[in-house]
Parts: sequence; structure tokens; C-alpha cells
Amino acid sequence: MELSRRTVLASAAAAGVAATALGGTAHATGSGGRTPHKEPFGTLADGTKIHRWSLENGGTRLKVLSYGGIVQSLELPDRHGRYANVSLGYDHIEGYVTGTTFFGATIGRYGNRIAKGRFTLDGRTYQLSVNDGDNSLHGGAMGFNTRVWDVEGFVAGPDVGLRLHYTSPDGEMGYPGTLRVRVTYTLTARGDWRIDYAAVTDKATVVNLTNHTYYNLAGEGSGGIYDHELALEASRFTPTDSGLIPTGELAKVAGTPFDFRRAKPIGRDIRTAHPQLVTAKGFDHNWVLDKGVTDRPVPFATLRDPGSGRTLKIATDQPGVQFYSGNFLDGTLAGPSGRTYRQGDGLCLETQHFPDSPNQPSFPSTVLRPGETYRSTTVHSFSA
Repeated sequence: MELSRRTVLASAAAAGVAATALGGTAHATGSGGRTPHKEPFGTLADGTKIHRWSLENGGTRLKVLSYGGIVQSLELPDRHGRYANVSLGYDHIEGYVTGTTFFGATIGRYGNRIAKGRFTLDGRTYQLSVNDGDNSLHGGAMGFNTRVWDVEGFVAGPDVGLRLHYTSPDGEMGYPGTLRVRVTYTLTARGDWRIDYAAVTDKATVVNLTNHTYYNLAGEGSGGIYDHELALEASRFTPTDSGLIPTGELAKVAGTPFDFRRAKPIGRDIRTAHPQLVTAKGFDHNWVLDKGVTDRPVPFATLRDPGSGRTLKIATDQPGVQFYSGNFLDGTLAGPSGRTYRQGDGLCLETQHFPDSPNQPSFPSTVLRPGETYRSTTVHSFSA
């Protein structure tokens, strides 16, 4: 726990600087990259206008919505230089408002599941919004993926990006404390997509922020991802019960379908009659990264589509990743391509602290207290 607190939560002195930054104004500090562009993307039922921001740098094209901080499109070239959108989503705001898949969303206050939607902190039990059977998932029925974020574009030297701000009031979805959040999306000159999360609170609370982009490196709507090759530097994973809540065990992946220490096609073992795969209808588990919690992003995953040559490498400072193989896509949703998404047509790699950490004393802590700053960084690097 002490390692987690030291590397994820900054000191009280750093919190003062971060608090200023969370409420500050972005300034362009250079002319590299393309200036972020804003355009309308629909209107909510209450009249709130939603905008889509477009970024391009280093050969990577990114489109982000003010609604939910959602990655609406991520375009990458293949080995022949041909671009495709490799993220699943919609071409209209209504899909994101009514959908339950979290396509591309910023997830909070707490990524993944909390058992029974309850946790106890400092002797007090908090009841959260329950939206996944008996459990709370991704912050509850109206998590950060449903909120309208304040967005400002920036150019900083050779980099270009967006700063997204949202203040979650005390008691929202049952969570204690007013939480001020900043999420920064940066495209670097080499085309890396970096996500930096920061948050401060006025009461003790729990925080676990992540991004829920569904990837298909062959292009959204192109079919399944079972031939994608995945490697994860993780020797253990957290088995779950029938509600997909971790049992507390850190099980070895050796000799199981969960062993991705050497790259293999995702579909190779996904139909194996392993009890954990049967329960989740595929992969929907947290892998315990060998590197643990780190004070900087460390590479842990490589995903490659042999057909297009597109490769994604991910680095993070978090101790875990939720690999979800799109098990509940059922053919009822259609993306910008006009094609429907069926089981296994996209996958997620959500960097995180472990699911249900507030109720699992042996897991790294997700507690954030006044005077501390939550920080997390994940970097996506692309090649073909």
C-alpha cells in the first residue's frame, strides 16, 4: 500500500501546484503540430451543445467529444499509408447518450466494478449507484462518460492536445468529496497518444480513472479481432466470481488461456472451456502487471493486426489492465462505417488499479485524501 500511495498520490506540496493547474487556463507555448479544431456534434435533450475536437500530429488523427471526454475516432495509417478509424463508436451523439458500451469514454470516478456498490472508508459505509446487476460499474449509472466536460485546446512546442476539466460534486453517484478532475490528451510529434489524469478532493474518497476505447486495428466495422496478436507482461491475473468481481486471488497465468506473456492470437484460446472464460463469455479480466505501480509509464502491452501491419504499444504507471474482448457486442449497434458490431469486433485495454480495490485490502489502494493529488499516465504508441 505504501508503494501505491507514494507513486500514485503526490505530496501535499505538489497538490497545491496541481490544484492551480486544475483550474488554470491553457496557453499555447509553441507552434508545432496542428491547432485543435472544434465543430458541433449535436445537442442534448436539455439544449446543451456538444462539440467534437479534432487533433492531428505525427501521423495520428484523434477526435474527442466534450460529452464524456469520448474518443470518437482514432485514425492510423496501415503499412501502405492508408488510413482507417481503429476505434469503435458512433457518428451521432444519440448513440453515446443511449448506449451502454462506454465506447471511447473517460471512465470515473471509479473504473471497473465495486461489489454491491458499497465500500467503507474511515469507518463510514458509502452506497454507490448500482448499474451492473448488484454492482457499480465505471462510476455508476451517470458516471464521467455521461458528463459534459469543459475542453480547451493547446499547442505546446511540437505537441498538440486537449485539456478536459470536470468537477464532480460531493455525493455524485454516492461518492464522497468534491472531486476536481483534469484529463489531458496529447498527440506528440511522433504520433504517440498520451493521457494524463489528475484529480484533487476536499474529502477522503476513492478514485480510479481510465479510458474505454475499443480497438480494432484493421478498422472499425471490418470484422473480428480474434486474429490480432496480443502480448501482456503479466504473470498473474485476478479471477472473478459470477458477478465478475475479483475473488482476491492473484492467480498465475502459466498453463492457462490467460497467458499472454508471449504474443499470441486473441482467438487461440478464447473458446477454451476454462471456467473463467465461460463466466465472462471471453476475456474480461484484470491482469496484474509484472512491473507493479511505477513512477513513470512502463511498456507492458503490444497489440498487432497482421493484416494491416498496425501495431499498438501501451505504457502506463498503473498496476493493472482490464483486457476485454468485446464479449457483449451483439450485432444491434452500428458504427460510422454503417456496419454492425458483433461479439469480438473490438477489444479494450483499460489501464487501472484492480477492480473492487476499495473492498480488497490486499490490492493497491485507490484512496485519495485532501492535500494529495491523484495522477495517472498512459501512453499509446503506434506503428505499421
